Amino acid sequence: MVMTGVSGNPELDEKVLAALRAALQPDLEKWVVEKVAEFVHQNELRAKELSLMERVVRVEGELKALREMESARFEAMERRFEALQHEVGDRSQATEKLLEALHREIDVRSQATEKHLEALHQEVSARFDAADQRFEALHREIDVRSQATEKHLEALHQEVSARFDAADQRFEALLRAMDARFQAVDKRFTSLQWTIGLGFSFLTVLMGILKFWP
Repeated sequence: MVMTGVSGNPELDEKVLAALRAALQPDLEKWVVEKVAEFVHQNELRAKELSLMERVVRVEGELKALREMESARFEAMERRFEALQHEVGDRSQATEKLLEALHREIDVRSQATEKHLEALHQEVSARFDAADQRFEALHREIDVRSQATEKHLEALHQEVSARFDAADQRFEALLRAMDARFQAVDKRFTSLQWTIGLGFSFLTVLMGILKFWP
């Protein structure tokens, strides 16, 4: 249109435009194709960038949600840990109090046991002392009784010895008396034998005389 305005000849202008079109059309088409390809490539890159950005945004959202979830979990774990610490602390305090009470009770029982054992030891010692005294008294009594028994046995032995001596003397006297009596009996028996012998002899002589007597 500028050129038309310059030349003032429409046909010439048309020819010039046609020549320009003919000269510029290949370059224009090539340029348009390049621009379209560049535009498409840029749009593809932008689409990829947008997709990548969407993915990044999605990942960031997921990471944010995951961070929030992990933060909530950590907070819950911290609360549970704090509650567990409080519970453990309470239980530790209760256990310490229980151990202290148990320790005091054990101390009281140990003291009572020591006192009981001490009293038992004193009682056992007293019983052993009494037993020792009784044993000593019994030993002295046994010694006295043993001495008395020995004296009694000695006196009994002397008495028995005296009785045996008297019995021996009486037995010896009895033996002597029996010997004397046996000797007297023997003498009497001998005299009787002589008398009987003389009597039989006298009777024999007398019978012989009477037999021959007319």
